[in-house]
Amino acid sequence: TRLFPQTAIFEETVPMTPKSALAAVVFCLAMAPATAIFAQQAAPKWTPEERKELFNYCEKPELVKQLRISEETADRIGEIHAWALQQKLSVEANTNPAYATPNEVEEDVIKKYKALRLSGDQVKSLTERRQANPDGVMSCAVTTISPDKTFDTLTAQKAVQLYKTRYRKALITKLDINGRQADMLFDAEVWKQKEMLSLDAIPVTDFNRIRKTVDMYRAADVKVKAIGLTDQQLQAAADFFRENKPR
Repeated sequence: TRLFPQTAIFEETVPMTPKSALAAVVFCLAMAPATAIFAQQAAPKWTPEERKELFNYCEKPELVKQLRISEETADRIGEIHAWALQQKLSVEANTNPAYATPNEVEEDVIKKYKALRLSGDQVKSLTERRQANPDGVMSCAVTTISPDKTFDTLTAQKAVQLYKTRYRKALITKLDINGRQADMLFDAEVWKQKEMLSLDAIPVTDFNRIRKTVDMYRAADVKVKAIGLTDQQLQAAADFFRENKPR
């Protein structure tokens, strides 16, 4: 079982169904405090290269799933969006030699969509997505961190010990797992929380915060897969860790 939705950055891992992907994401993120901290919070001005990387992490997998298109077509859409943003920025700066208004740019965006042989519904969906997110910067599960300050004052060893002392039997009963699996879950959760605290120290304007967040989730995915839980057990684990903190 993987910890993430189907994304290009995790293609080397074992495929999973959308349902199990969702359950794994819930396990990794849901037990965090109510207010999540996004790895690219405050919408910094990323370079074109960084925006493309962020597109591959977040928007591309959603486009493939929502529109039922190939990754190649999603890449072309990403190129169209990047082109449109640059055109609109130059329109605003009165330096665009080809377009005088944003609407003119939009007209050609639609033409470029149709050149990809997208259906009317797909074009409509893309247009609505861009209207809702005009700057093209979006967060997603693999770029989102939710550090819990409870772990800031505890060593990893102490946090695991507190979990085991107070909650080991309850976790075994709730998930119908053995002691080894419970201990692996405690280790994985504490490791993840400590990693999130370290990531939270990186300025949100540093794109390496996003890269390191993605790497952290990839490593967490490996840890959770090794435990061998079902989707239902992952969901139950998410609920358990949301409700129970080491103290």
